[in-house]
Amino acid sequence: MFSVTKDFMGKDAPPGYVAGIGRGAAGFTTRSDIGPAKEPDFPTDMKDKEAGEQDEEQYQDPDNEVGLFSAAPYEQDDEEADRVWDMVDSRMDGRRKARREQREREELEKYRKERPEVSDQFNDLKRHLKTLDEDAWASIPDVGDLVGKSRKKSKIAERFTPLPDSVLASARDQSQLATTTDDTTSDGMMTDFKEIGQARDKVLGLKLDQASGDSASGKTTVDPKGYLTDLNSVALKTAAEIGDIKKARLLLNSVITTNPTHAPGWIAAARLEEAAGRTVQARSVIAKGCLQCPKSEDVWLEAARLNTTENAKIILADAVRSIPQSVKIWLKAVGLETDNRDKKKVLRRALEFIPNSVKLWRTAVNMEENPEDAKVLLSRAVELVPLSVDLWLALARLESFQNAQKVLNKARTVIPTSHDIWIAAARLQEEHSDKSKVDGIVSLAVRSLARANANLAREDWIKEAEKCESNGSLVTCQAIVKATISLGLEEEDPEELENTWMDDAEACVSHGAVETARAIYAHAIKTFPGNKSLWRDAATLEKNHGSPQTLEDLLKRAVKYCPQAEVLWLMGAKEKWLAGEVDEAREILAEAIRANPDSEQIWLAAVKVESESKEYDKARTVLEVARKQSGTARVYIKSVQLERQMGEFDRCLALLDEALAKYPTFDKLWMIKGQVLNSNLKDAAKARETYNQAIKHCPMSVPLWIQLARLEENLNMVTKARNTLEKARFSNPKTPALWVEAIRIERRANNVSAAKAVAAKALQECPGSGAIWTEFIFMEARPQRKARSVDALKKCDNDPIIVTTVARLFWTDRKIDKARTWFQKAVQVDPDQGDSYAWWFKFELQHGTEAQQELVIKKCVQAEPRHGEYWQPITKDMANVGKRTEELLPLCAASLEQ
Repeated sequence: MFSVTKDFMGKDAPPGYVAGIGRGAAGFTTRSDIGPAKEPDFPTDMKDKEAGEQDEEQYQDPDNEVGLFSAAPYEQDDEEADRVWDMVDSRMDGRRKARREQREREELEKYRKERPEVSDQFNDLKRHLKTLDEDAWASIPDVGDLVGKSRKKSKIAERFTPLPDSVLASARDQSQLATTTDDTTSDGMMTDFKEIGQARDKVLGLKLDQASGDSASGKTTVDPKGYLTDLNSVALKTAAEIGDIKKARLLLNSVITTNPTHAPGWIAAARLEEAAGRTVQARSVIAKGCLQCPKSEDVWLEAARLNTTENAKIILADAVRSIPQSVKIWLKAVGLETDNRDKKKVLRRALEFIPNSVKLWRTAVNMEENPEDAKVLLSRAVELVPLSVDLWLALARLESFQNAQKVLNKARTVIPTSHDIWIAAARLQEEHSDKSKVDGIVSLAVRSLARANANLAREDWIKEAEKCESNGSLVTCQAIVKATISLGLEEEDPEELENTWMDDAEACVSHGAVETARAIYAHAIKTFPGNKSLWRDAATLEKNHGSPQTLEDLLKRAVKYCPQAEVLWLMGAKEKWLAGEVDEAREILAEAIRANPDSEQIWLAAVKVESESKEYDKARTVLEVARKQSGTARVYIKSVQLERQMGEFDRCLALLDEALAKYPTFDKLWMIKGQVLNSNLKDAAKARETYNQAIKHCPMSVPLWIQLARLEENLNMVTKARNTLEKARFSNPKTPALWVEAIRIERRANNVSAAKAVAAKALQECPGSGAIWTEFIFMEARPQRKARSVDALKKCDNDPIIVTTVARLFWTDRKIDKARTWFQKAVQVDPDQGDSYAWWFKFELQHGTEAQQELVIKKCVQAEPRHGEYWQPITKDMANVGKRTEELLPLCAASLEQ
């Protein structure tokens, strides 16, 4: 009974069937029960779907209206609703966008920290690659084939199978060129190109053998080098160049066809053929151009250039028949002649046609070897060309003195507007007669040219004076300056006159016209004899370009007119002292003291002369008088230094107490007293007490604070030294020297971390200090120093200390040329910084030659530096008193530590 199959199994339920309704179930209805809202397009009786097949719209979204309301109309209300919902969605999305993007960035950063990219891992190494030079790049080895290293080599030996000879023969036949053709000639003979080539090679070899050797002498008649040079000179035309030439030929043919009288077209066409290597065609084209343009001298000259010398003579003969007034053609014809007689004939013929040509007359005169013949030509020339100044001047140069005067007077009559004739007359007077008349001639010239409205400007007259100086006419040069230096200037304004004349003199010196500048200064001093700056500039000119005697004479006249000018007295005394004339220097300074009894500089100069001459008693006497007469702080300092140098420390302290009673705020007096107590008398306690008193009177003196801190550090009072520097920075904010000293105290105490912290604070307060950057750089490890130096250069590029530091870094890295270049840059930035010269000299002692060491000494002597952290202690050391710069430089270099 259970095996019987029910008839409803496998069949659809009847319409309206609800499962379980017979047992009291309410039942439910789904869309699959009632079917879609739209009538299906296929017949309803289609019920033969395969088992397991599912409808495509079975799992469609109920909210999707494609299935439910696809046939409903889409009205305006629907559109408005969709638009509103889209705005709501976009607004909500925008509110979440910022948080979403922030979260994404945080996740990405976290991921990059955990798993950084390969390029980020090598950033420091890539930054170091910028410092590599070309040699370092070239020394990097090439990467080998590393793939095969990981492969296991097969233990089975490789097998090679040789190819048969037939395969090799067929490959050979395919690769070579065929030397015969299958075609036969009309008589049945085969053409063998290989034999033809061999025969041609034999013939060429015989010709070369005949050319390379002489059967009689056995000497070679062919120059191999010349032959190769000729081959190199052969210009091979590319296809592009040939195409360009063809296009240009068509264009130029159109030009000369449409306008045959256009001379530049014929010249261009001829030069095109010449450039293409077709000289015969070029001559033919230019010959046609001569027929078409007989009045164009350029066409005739081009034809002469393209032809041989003999043909060119014939062409130019035809040219002068067509254009007898062309100077260029006549001069070209003269140039073609080789004999001077023939040249003279051509020139005389040319002058018959063109008698007013200055070029022809000048050429004819230059060809005359006899001065009398040239004089005859010039006499005729000035008659035919009376307005040519050059011809008149040339005739005057050939005449005697009296005749030259007559010629120039006649020339002035004919050409009253020429300044050259007046200048030539002045030079003639200077060379042959009384030089006192030169001034009158130049003054008359200026007035005459002014009447003729042909006067030159003041700058042009100065240029004429420079020309006279270059020609050796110094008196004429001075006369021109004297007569024209005030042209166009307002004499009521003395300051403007003075400044203008000084500028003119400096410009003349820059042009190398020293005599012109000397004449300008002479006129300016004569006009303003009491002007100290004019005398000083004139003395500087004589010092640089004159002789010691001229400088002495000028300074003697200067001090007469300006007795209160200290610099003039000092210049005279210094020149005498440098020349070894000590007694004359004393006399000059004595006169200067009588004229300026209160002058501090003159008193100190007199003391320097005596002290450096080892006359210490005389120097002490001079200082005693100076303290009574002048009594300035510098005079007291010089007195104290002299006593300290002589070892009289008690007298030194007495003078210091006397000076401090007068000048308690002069910090150098306090520093000297502290140094004497500490260094000479070894009384550190009194020295510290002195420094404490000093900073109360001079709280703004940075060296005093530093001296006190160093003394406390030497007394093992490091904490006290730190406090002292902190007080100093409070009184003197943004002072690099105090920060540098604070950094060094920490470094000397082996407290590197504290030193770096102080350096960081110092850079915040003084970012442009090269000294602080130097300390900061050398506290870094060597790999980081270069990067720190780049940052330092950005902050303080023109600081000589940091430039010297960069040079030292290159020195450490063994980059000798770069280090030398940076040392040179450092002394150019600030020549007054002595430390730069000392480091450079120490560098040259290790890596340079004697010539390079002498160059450093020479530059240092010329600059005479006065400042520098290491330079000043050496120069002010009592043991080095009286030593010159060339002696101090090696001492300073020896005190440096790299």
